[in-house]
Order: sequence, then C-alpha cells, then structure tokens
Amino acid sequence: MKLKKSTIIKIVTVLAIVLICIFVKPVNEKLKEMTLLFKGSSTTEVLENVKTYILSYGNLAIFISFMLMVFQSIAAPIPAFFITFANAAIFGWKFGAFLSWSSAMAGAILCFYIARFLGRGVAEKLATKFALNEVEVFFDRYGNYTILIARLLPFVPFDPISYAAGLTSMSAWSFIWATGVGQLPATIIYSYIGGALTGGAKTFVMGLFILFAVSILVFLIKKIYTEKHKSKVKN
Repeated sequence: MKLKKSTIIKIVTVLAIVLICIFVKPVNEKLKEMTLLFKGSSTTEVLENVKTYILSYGNLAIFISFMLMVFQSIAAPIPAFFITFANAAIFGWKFGAFLSWSSAMAGAILCFYIARFLGRGVAEKLATKFALNEVEVFFDRYGNYTILIARLLPFVPFDPISYAAGLTSMSAWSFIWATGVGQLPATIIYSYIGGALTGGAKTFVMGLFILFAVSILVFLIKKIYTEKHKSKVKN
C-alpha cells in the first residue's frame, strides 16, 4: 500500500520527536527535570513547583509552559490541571486558558499520532498497558463520549485517552474536534478559578470542582445508558 506524502511526513515527524526525546542528552535531561516538578508532597507544593519553574525562564515562560503541557500529555501520568492553574496564576485566566487549551491540544494530537503510526507497543510503554486496556473498554461502550467525559475530570490523565483513540478507527479530525470541544469548558473553569485564588483556598475550590465534575460524569453516563437502552428496546 502506497502511503500519501502527508502521511509519510507525519510519521517522520513523530519518529523524529520520539528519537530526540530519547537520544538527545540535553533534551532528555530537561524532560527528567520536568518530571521532578510533579513529585511534591501535596497539591499546593506541586502547583508552586510548576509555577516557579515556568517563571524561572523569564521571556521564554510561555514557550516552556507550552512544552511542559505537551510533555505532560505524552509521558507524565499526572493531571494537566497543575499546569492549567499555574498558567492562570502567571498569565491571567484568559490568556492562561488559551495557552493551556492550545498546548493540551498539541499534546493530545501528538499522542494520537504516536499511537497511530508507531503502534500499540509504543503506546503501552508511554501510557501503560493497564491504562490502555481500561480506556479501550470505555471506548467500546461510549465511543466519542469517552473524550468528553475524560476532560471533565481534572484528576484523570488525558494521555491514555489520546493513545487509545489513535489505536481505534476514529479519524484524526473527529479526535481533534472532540478533544477541542471536550476540554474547553474544563479549561476555562479551572483557569478562571486558578487566576482568582491561591493557596489553601484554591485547593478547597478544586475539591468543589472535582465534585462538580463527578456530578457531570454521572449525568453523562446516565444519559448515554438511557439512550443505548432506548435504542435496544426499539430494535
């Protein structure tokens, strides 16, 4: 089967990024440094670590924040809301929301193509086999709703969803559309709260929004179940 030129370019790009991250020492060391940011003993400590790290780069802060979100999407099994809150606190909630949304989109798309072009073996190493298996069960039941539900929950790492989507027959455009729409409400909400509050108050409000997200999740699952049940009855 002859591959399209655009497909070849995508494959080469994905391979180049993966190889650079693994074999280029300065890049590899920087990635390890980023990983350490998320090893704080509390949510507040991790948020401060991320904020301090981004600010330490001065004029490059926006670029570093963008790359940090992409890295988090690909290889760090942690929620993206740490970076989203930090962006809001540093850049203001409006620009912070845009930065978080666009960088999360870039990371999700890269994960999607890594899985699609490099296969399940690579995806399992980056997202773990267990995570992919769990997500695939959810994809089988709820399809594109999986992406929306996952983005509503701040404590769910999004990279397994993106990798799993790349292993399905879902088109790239469908994934991009669902990801962009699905993550937008949560990004705006978390950015607004992150830009308005700090410290313990932020942690408290985050707890409330986790409760809010869970409520939405229950509602969506119930709605999907009801629709599927009605469909079976009609058939």
